[in-house]
Formats: sequence, structure tokens, C-alpha cells
Amino acid sequence: SRSPRWRHIRPSHSDQKDLEMLQEHPIDVSVTIPRTPDEIWQYVENIESHVAWMKDAHAIRFTSDIHKGVGTTFECDTKIGPFRLIDKMEITEWEPGRVMGVRHQGIVSGRGQFSLTSSGENQTTFRWAESLKFPWFLGSRLGALVARPILRRIWLGNLRRLKAVFENTSP
Repeated sequence: SRSPRWRHIRPSHSDQKDLEMLQEHPIDVSVTIPRTPDEIWQYVENIESHVAWMKDAHAIRFTSDIHKGVGTTFECDTKIGPFRLIDKMEITEWEPGRVMGVRHQGIVSGRGQFSLTSSGENQTTFRWAESLKFPWFLGSRLGALVARPILRRIWLGNLRRLKAVFENTSP
């Protein structure tokens, strides 16, 4: 039997790709949204819109000429409790209606991914998985371990706000 503290990050599907994501991304949250993957993608592909549903994201500034697709770079003013930082990111994966991946290149580094999977008629599982590395002055591995449940709670709240965007609008 698995430890209860690991239940919250176990993938909902048991295929090999999910198992690899779990090993690579220690923070892994998801929500089911009553819309198709394409409908959700039309909203989230606009990276600037993320500040509307991500409580920890306060402003996004593009640092590349492109604003969509692989190679897009931007800075995100991020605030979590007393901590403020500029998260420098680059889009590394872009499959419309399916996947948006980022590389974090700021004070906190690592990788993240949004994935959208149809989970029934007009239902989408929106998954947010992250693997982050903290610098020594933020506690390195211990800091990442302490931050994991805090970030998980914040990101679950973000996903609830994203879901609310679609529940409060007509299809």
C-alpha cells in the first residue's frame, strides 16, 4: 500500500508516460473542466491571460518577438507569501489542444507542463506538472521539499480558478 502523502501526486492513468511524468515532476495536479481541449487551449494559449487565473502570477512580459509557440520567452512577476521573484521562462513544447511545456531559467529553475486530455464528451482533464530546483539561498533540495505542498495548494487553487472561467461562460 502506498503512503497517503504520495496519493495526491499519483497519475490518474497508469500508462508509462504518466509514470515517467510522475518521476520527473514531483508537483502534479489536475482538474476536470467542462469543455473540449480545443476550447480550453484557445484560452490558455494566450500566455498573458494566465495572470487572470494564476494567483501567484502578477504580470507577464514577453522578451521574444513571438508570443505563442516553441521559443517564446517571457518573464513572470511571481509572488508566493513573502517571496517575490521574476520567473524567466521559455516555451519548449507547443502542441495546440494538447501540451504546453516551459523551462524555468530564473532564480528557480526547472521544467513544467500543461497537458490537456479529453476525458469524456465536453470534458477535459487539465494537468499541471512541475519539477523545480531551488538555489542554495532558498534551501536547495530542502527548500523544494518544503515548497512542494505549498505550491501544490496554490496551483490547485489556480486550476479551480481556470475551471471557473469556463463554468461561468457559455460554450
